[in-house]
Amino acid sequence: MDKIETIITEYSFKLILGSASPRRQELLKGLGFEFMNKPINVNEDSWPIDLEKQEICIYLAEKKADAYPEDLKEDELLITADTIVWCDGKVFNKPANFAEGKKMLEALSGKMHQVFTAVCLKSANKQTTFFDESKVYFKKLKSNEIEYYLTNFSPYDKAGGYGVQDWIGFVGIDKIEGSFYNVMGLPVKDLFEELIKF
Repeated sequence: MDKIETIITEYSFKLILGSASPRRQELLKGLGFEFMNKPINVNEDSWPIDLEKQEICIYLAEKKADAYPEDLKEDELLITADTIVWCDGKVFNKPANFAEGKKMLEALSGKMHQVFTAVCLKSANKQTTFFDESKVYFKKLKSNEIEYYLTNFSPYDKAGGYGVQDWIGFVGIDKIEGSFYNVMGLPVKDLFEELIKF
């Protein structure tokens, strides 16, 4: 067994992913770690009004960790995360409906926006939070492209009203500066390094 496989298979903590996101589950599974999934429900539309950019997702990731309903055991490590889209000085969270999703994508069309994902790692005795930033450049989206995407892919559980791995990412994104997986919802390179350090 090589060193990396030993690190992964004999990891000292039992991992708990506090997320309902299938993308985060997929990405954590892709790292090779075994984990339990226990979604945590918090109000993701509420944070102190003076927070901006990464401060918002850091606050929400830690809020989710604090809302975990059980006492963590000595060998358990909770992972929570939050992703936001930031454009023109404001946050784009998850759209409530078709009209809100269309408004968001029209606002992102033809522009660069920032995607911030914060991750909180919490054990019984320790907590650390980190974040990553990616810049996403959308082409000028046509109205029928936006409507087709919203109708057929229903991205209402995604910050900014889109999934980078979906159809709109295929046809609408000119380039990404930074981690693609961060835009999906989990900066896996950084997460791997932080798990090993923790």
